[in-house]
Amino acid sequence: MASDRKKQGEYIVVRYQPGQRYKRWLILLVVSLIFAGVGYLAGMAQGGFRFTTEAEPGPDLSGELSAMRTQQTDLQQQMINLERGRKIDQQALSQARHTISRLEDRLSSVKADLTFYKNIMAPSESDNGLTIQRLELEQRPGDRAVRFKLVLTQVGDNRSYIAGNVAVNVIGEQDGKRQVVALRDLSKDIEDLGIRFRYRYFQDVEGVMTLPDGFEPLEVQVVAKAEGRKATQTERTFEWQSVMEK
Repeated sequence: MASDRKKQGEYIVVRYQPGQRYKRWLILLVVSLIFAGVGYLAGMAQGGFRFTTEAEPGPDLSGELSAMRTQQTDLQQQMINLERGRKIDQQALSQARHTISRLEDRLSSVKADLTFYKNIMAPSESDNGLTIQRLELEQRPGDRAVRFKLVLTQVGDNRSYIAGNVAVNVIGEQDGKRQVVALRDLSKDIEDLGIRFRYRYFQDVEGVMTLPDGFEPLEVQVVAKAEGRKATQTERTFEWQSVMEK
């Protein structure tokens, strides 16, 4: 019987019940695990951790990404504008240099003209009467035709006209030999050996001459002779390359 007791002298005899000890140990273990779990959770809560039943969403970066894309587009547009501006500046600089070059050439030409007229109207003491002022040549690359312009002037006493003839010869080499060719034989514009002139201040003699094949020009010889009361003769030789326009 569960509650039967029996006295035997001084002792009380209790019946042994198997499993009772294991139940106590099991209850003690469960209680210990519960306290341990509660302590662990409390410690994590104090350390800054918190638990939720759902995963919290990360930070929203869409706005920042959109701003970066806009900034990239703006930078690309700025680069395009800078490159376009650089090309415009280069073009403007090139045009400015070209304009400056033309103005310098024009200034040089004006200075030459001023010197030319000054020599006519106010010549130096060494200048007097008939003068071979200058010779200009112009030739296109690979072309045998040469445009020429000879300028004759009268310095000093130019109150009256001066008249006479001027002869032009081209000196060069052909087949290794020296050749002297009259301008009349090179130009259809010139018919006579001597070209007539009559002027008060200056006169231009212009035309086109064609060089023979194989002929290499070296110099141009000009001989001018005035007639009448102002009879005089002057001669001047020009180096071909020095009077050829560049």
